[in-house]
Amino acid sequence: MSAFDPRERERAYDRSHSANFYDAALEASKTFRKGYDEQLNIVKWGQMPFERSRHGLIKHIINEKMNTKEYCLDIYMQFLPGGLASGKHRHLSEEVFYVVEGRGYDLHWDVKFDCKDVMEFEWEAEPQKFEWKQGDFVYIPPYCTHQHFNADPNNEARIIVVNSRIVKAMGFDWFEQIEDAKGY
Repeated sequence: MSAFDPRERERAYDRSHSANFYDAALEASKTFRKGYDEQLNIVKWGQMPFERSRHGLIKHIINEKMNTKEYCLDIYMQFLPGGLASGKHRHLSEEVFYVVEGRGYDLHWDVKFDCKDVMEFEWEAEPQKFEWKQGDFVYIPPYCTHQHFNADPNNEARIIVVNSRIVKAMGFDWFEQIEDAKGY
């Protein structure tokens, strides 16, 4: 017995039932390439906007809305005032950050995941604490609820945060703000 249904051949050559996905992709690529040279290859410091967000004060270094040639990463600098914390959030993409100045710690609530008939998420009740200081590099796993704390009450801390846009482009735009930064 053939796995090929003979009606499939007839349907394949019947021009009344066709899509135009391939040609549309070629046109979309052509349009994209026309505007590519107008996108930023270098982002000057004055082109990096500041935002008072629910996560705290951030300076966008690279963001998908900034018309740059970078299509995979979002990068921002986060300012953590003396003795204060960022907002608490989680997202499906993993995150890394580099400590430019200051010292502090992160709290991470790891996700417990199960996929039976539907995806089920639960987070640890007690967080893990990770201390950091200037020059350290910190990794945050996917969908881990996390929050950054400045341990120095008298001086600001700054971190450079890097997130991947790839998971979002794959259809997993899962991003949740759990708690706002103080002062938002």
